[in-house]
Amino acid sequence: MCLSFESLVSDRIFPLIIVSLISSSMAATRFLSHITIFNSKNSNLYSITILAVLCTIFYLIGIWQHSLGPIPNSSSFSSSSSPVSGFLSSAPCYSLHTAQLDFMPHHLPHDPTPATARVPHFPPCNISFSEYTPCEDARRSLKFYRDMLIYRQRHCPEKNELLKCRIPAPYGYKVPFRWPESREFAWFANVPHKELTVEKKAQNWVKVEGEKFRFPGGGTMFPRGADAYIDDIDKLINLKDGSIRTAIDTGCGVASWGAYLLSRNIIAMSFAPRDTHEAQVQFALERGVPALIGVLASIRLPYPSRAFDMAHCSRCLIPWDNYDGIYLIEVDRILRPGGYWILSGPPINWENHWKGWNRTADDLKAEQSRIETVAKSLCWKKIVQKGDIAIWQKPTNHIHCKATRKVFKQPRFCPTQNPDMAWYTKLEKCLTPLPQVSEIKEIAGGQLPKWPQRLNAIPPRISSGSLTGVTGKNFVENTELWKERVAYYKKIDHQLAQTGRYRNLLDMNAYLGGFAAALVDDPVWVMNAVPVEADQLNTLGVIYERGLIGTYQNWCEAMSTYPRTYDFIHADSIFSLYKDRCDMEDILLEMDRVLRPEGSVIIRGDVDVLLKIKKIIDVMQWEGRIADHEKGPHEREKILFAVKQYWTAPPLAPKHDQ
Repeated sequence: MCLSFESLVSDRIFPLIIVSLISSSMAATRFLSHITIFNSKNSNLYSITILAVLCTIFYLIGIWQHSLGPIPNSSSFSSSSSPVSGFLSSAPCYSLHTAQLDFMPHHLPHDPTPATARVPHFPPCNISFSEYTPCEDARRSLKFYRDMLIYRQRHCPEKNELLKCRIPAPYGYKVPFRWPESREFAWFANVPHKELTVEKKAQNWVKVEGEKFRFPGGGTMFPRGADAYIDDIDKLINLKDGSIRTAIDTGCGVASWGAYLLSRNIIAMSFAPRDTHEAQVQFALERGVPALIGVLASIRLPYPSRAFDMAHCSRCLIPWDNYDGIYLIEVDRILRPGGYWILSGPPINWENHWKGWNRTADDLKAEQSRIETVAKSLCWKKIVQKGDIAIWQKPTNHIHCKATRKVFKQPRFCPTQNPDMAWYTKLEKCLTPLPQVSEIKEIAGGQLPKWPQRLNAIPPRISSGSLTGVTGKNFVENTELWKERVAYYKKIDHQLAQTGRYRNLLDMNAYLGGFAAALVDDPVWVMNAVPVEADQLNTLGVIYERGLIGTYQNWCEAMSTYPRTYDFIHADSIFSLYKDRCDMEDILLEMDRVLRPEGSVIIRGDVDVLLKIKKIIDVMQWEGRIADHEKGPHEREKILFAVKQYWTAPPLAPKHDQ
């Protein structure tokens, strides 16, 4: 259109057209005025016609004014006598190539630039981290006091110290032997340490046979083997009638005592520090025996009060008579009313062993006397000492014990406290009071049925109403719910259904222990972790009353165990619980650390949460898929099934002679 107008202008045609139109309009007006003489009635029509012609003329002038650029040879127009020549010569003409119209609202702020999604990257760690235990790191422990073994307690890294890499298995790692063969054998490549085979050679702890370790079942105080030693204990207290189900082994070595108790339907929690006895807890776990890294130092053990039916120390090197008996006071807290404490090794039977122990008879005699005094102050009764074994029993209630405080001024009873609080809780030199009873024969806290009936009986902590918001009906329903869920799991995860495929299991959010209870007939054991967060009920005491074992845990920190501890991990709603507390990827990296190659994971949670988890595990060498809830596809809660792929550190480069 603009080119045609410019050509018209250049030929001086357009102004002539305008002048002609004006002249024609004037002539038409004169003609029409003559016509009106004959037809005055049509005067209005003539006026309208004239007005329309004039409007058309000025409309065309307007278009011409806004469409043309500067007029070439405009000077020639300025001399024209035409009545419009002056106007036409000064009218500017703008290009038709105008800017794009902007219809966006400008009263609103601009949309933010979309952030580029960060792709997670978790490379393998250096092989030097193959046995890394973040909260029991030897280098970090050197910063803390040695008094009371404080430096061997949990000391976890700060957030900026957390590793963002995956712990490698040693080169040549193999899937462990299946239970019960694993009780006797482990692969050398999985725990490549020979220190104990040399240091404890005469005590039959562990031997190297080719590419395997063999565990004869010996120990410092049971050279005839753990089985024979347990038989000796059974002659002193009844280990067969189901009244003793949960036990704790302090300073466990390679956990042979706990390993051989399992055949008697007694499950032991074994613990030992990470110290000069390299990998003792790691050996226990490789054998398929429950164990944690731990030490009696300045904080409570991570278990509730009244948890264990029996506690054991076989030359565990714990100074029971030191610090006003504070370590025996802690054992008293976690022992059930009527529970047993078994001590073998120094100073028991010092009369026959003092020369071999490289101590004087008087020293050992004095130590035993101090232990006896502490035990009496706790109202324990020494029921037997035979050979190298001495056994004390805790009272079933504190009626008599309160009366004896007139004789034993110390330890006093603890003032109002939560006896089940045991996460970085300082030890106290006071006696944890048992629940009130109305008569001398009543068992404080309630009578427990014998095993296996106690597994599904309503626990006393629930029936007494001490666990707020949980009733007996809730307990029964929860037990049935987990039977259904585990049956569904086995349909999806055929390895879980395969007898013997898994041995060491972890439930990261155990609640009432229903998951573990549903697997009680399988050859597995489950570490039932109860998160310590304030919005959770403290249910670990219920789990122990059922005859199961577990620990407190904050999943923003690492677990007190070695890499590659568990064959299988179950996580119910754990990521929703820890939302805004710590990073999802840090929890997943800790799961990866404690999970064995080719181990499995089941994670329950909201579908949006699981989709985020899926993106992370895809770069962690896990194979995973999201499945529907057992009730069907319309539930928002879904289930993520995953398997950690097999991978190890590369082989070490051969050393060349210089």
